[in-house]
Amino acid sequence: MTPVLVVGAGPVGLSAALALRAHALPVVLLEADPDDRERPGSRALFVHRETLGLLDAMRPGLAAEITSYGRTWHTRRTLYRGREVYARTFPPPSGPPPFTSLRQTDTERFLRAACDRAGVEFVWGSRVTGVRATETEVRLTSEDGRVWTGAFVVAADGARSAVRRELGIAMEGTHGEGFHVVVDVADLPGAELPLERVFHYEHPGVGGRSVMRVPFTGGFQVDLQCRDDDRQEEYGTEEAVRRWLPAVVGDGYGERILWVSTYRFLRKVAASFTDPHRRVLLAGEAAHLFPPFGARGMNSGIADAAAAAEAIAAGTGEAVDGFASVRRAAALFNSAAAGAALDHLRPHRRIVKARQRAAAALAPVLPWCGSWLEHAPYGPRHGAPAVAGRTY
Repeated sequence: MTPVLVVGAGPVGLSAALALRAHALPVVLLEADPDDRERPGSRALFVHRETLGLLDAMRPGLAAEITSYGRTWHTRRTLYRGREVYARTFPPPSGPPPFTSLRQTDTERFLRAACDRAGVEFVWGSRVTGVRATETEVRLTSEDGRVWTGAFVVAADGARSAVRRELGIAMEGTHGEGFHVVVDVADLPGAELPLERVFHYEHPGVGGRSVMRVPFTGGFQVDLQCRDDDRQEEYGTEEAVRRWLPAVVGDGYGERILWVSTYRFLRKVAASFTDPHRRVLLAGEAAHLFPPFGARGMNSGIADAAAAAEAIAAGTGEAVDGFASVRRAAALFNSAAAGAALDHLRPHRRIVKARQRAAAALAPVLPWCGSWLEHAPYGPRHGAPAVAGRTY
């Protein structure tokens, strides 16, 4: 049987390979990096309940493996200029947790082990440089001249997707001004911070910039929202982080920094999620780019992977068209939701800042004002047309 080719061994590509094997299809996974590559940084932190369900359908027991390692916090806290405006602690769920939090490198570790057990064939060090799709197959060429032929291809090769580029599929959308700094910090043994997610509007310790702290297994991530005129060297280097981090999380963490990176709010969606012959299916960041607020990137990518495997298993052009239509609609919803979050996080209208200020003042007597401040930075969570009603 002609194999299905998957390009990219990130969480989306690994999930696609696993989902295809669940349909008893042979899979060859091509990855440009070597087998012993190092993947720094937490990157995508959250695996949501819906995503855990998808992964468990691909490989029963996988969700339990991931959640037993990850962390689920039950307290959400929001502050405004140093004053708490919202706090809620949820009881532990009786069933699957609403999410689990772990570094993306750990998620990939679990997925790769599951792929090994499922019989996925890996080809490392195979950077794809050529794509030729016909009505019956796809031929991929690597930069060293090797050629692979597959019945279908799932392109999960990231934001700079070579497969998408070779097919001439454009990315459509916008990018926001300014940048954010994201920092992974290891716990201080015996002095771990409370297991809660904290969002702080206009934190007085960092000059009125907003900041978020999120736990993961072994540490926590800090996200600092910089201003449009801030310089990266003042806030986005490890040396700079050592200067401002104590004001956010306390002393003692300067030597516990694991990773520092910066990002901008990118909102882009591929013009099409498949090629004209309906043999190549785009998934994850090869198909869409979202900012990390709302945890839409990896979760939506894994939903793409599951839907792509279902379409390929059906083996018809109509099924692939259905995949492309539904998943692109979900991506457009997620992009719009990210835009709503961006308008709240980086307001260009004075009225938005005024509303935030008023909500913070009224939160002690009108709890819904604090709830609005808590939820608005992440954008709407539901409402997209999606497989089985799933937004992601």
